[in-house]
Amino acid sequence: MSTKERSWWIVAGVAIALYALFPIAWIVSLSFKAPSDLANGSFLPSLFTTENYSLILDGAASDLFLPALRNSFGICLIATFISCVLSMFAAYAIARLDFPGKKFILGTALAVAIFPVISIVTPLFNLWRQIGLYDTWPGLIIPYLSLTLPLSIWTMSAFFREIPWEMEQAAQVDGATTWQAFRKVIVPLAAPGVFTTAIIAFFIAWNDFVYGISLTSTGASRPVPAALGLFSGASQFEDPTGAIAAAAVIVTIPVVVLVLVFQRRIVAGLTNGAVKG
Repeated sequence: MSTKERSWWIVAGVAIALYALFPIAWIVSLSFKAPSDLANGSFLPSLFTTENYSLILDGAASDLFLPALRNSFGICLIATFISCVLSMFAAYAIARLDFPGKKFILGTALAVAIFPVISIVTPLFNLWRQIGLYDTWPGLIIPYLSLTLPLSIWTMSAFFREIPWEMEQAAQVDGATTWQAFRKVIVPLAAPGVFTTAIIAFFIAWNDFVYGISLTSTGASRPVPAALGLFSGASQFEDPTGAIAAAAVIVTIPVVVLVLVFQRRIVAGLTNGAVKG
């Protein structure tokens, strides 16, 4: 590229980055504003305060926020683990084996991924109330699998297709069973793909709001996105925007750290299989 073209690309990249980061910067600014400072209309607070963080970490809102934070970590980690294990076997079968209906399974997984969540919340709510899964961890983990499994299967299938079939055959020639070849040869080679899939699945489960707000009613299993919607001020005349912004910042920190630390793996996982050769 010429110097002029390179300059235009840099300007465009900076503009896109500022456009994407401005809402995050605004939320961070709101989290440091006092309730009386929320209506001043300025970007920066007139007086920086950590009152909102104290409120959600050890104040009146801590009983709502901290249990929800623990629930989110526990539920999302379990759902991610189950999703990775199931999708690993499914993706291996799709990538390695020839059987009728393979394309149908992939198409069904894609259809489940794009199915509107809001349309099945009411039937799930009624079913969960009847069988005792309402307001429990399993009652959220099972629906989260419907969100994470389809994308996990598609992502892992791309990784398994890139692993040379001859390596598995060589292991079987050396005396390994099919299970041993899969466990000791294929899985270690597919570890980057499994890791990438786990991160993406965790993000999907972590950001869910509809299931969290509809299938829980107490702090026993309510996740953070649902808890943020229940924040209230000290009185009916006080706006809890600052506390919600502070909670949103804390909730976003794990996601940002994961993305920054494992950025290369995430990009590799999303682009793997796109180019052959």
